[in-house]
Amino acid sequence: MKVFWFFFSKKNIFASVLLASGPALANSACDKPHNDFDGLYCLNKVYQQADTDLNAAYTALRGKLDGAGRDALRSGQLAWIQHRNDTCSKREGNEFYVSLNCATTTTVWRTEFLQARYRECISSGCQNSKLQ
Repeated sequence: MKVFWFFFSKKNIFASVLLASGPALANSACDKPHNDFDGLYCLNKVYQQADTDLNAAYTALRGKLDGAGRDALRSGQLAWIQHRNDTCSKREGNEFYVSLNCATTTTVWRTEFLQARYRECISSGCQNSKLQ
């Protein structure tokens, strides 16, 4: 599996935003990526979907929790975000690098964790101690 590290600086963030906003290229670029830019576009689409799924799982679980549970969930989520950032990105001066493969895998794992906690809430009751 190829790991992509993408370099960002203030000068090329605009280009990255343009690259990520090309829906007309979605199908052709992702069927068979021809270069690293196609790969970046496709990996970004996969990451964005994983992030959407994560937010839905978080919202669903949060809706089942009492106040203490919501506080524990928020605390756990902030710790997870820090872990994801520490694991999947790095800074060098004014530049930073992000591994979309790492970010996606980590996000999918967290989504599965949140979904498991939601199922516990439904079946046997929410256990706040498991939310962090």
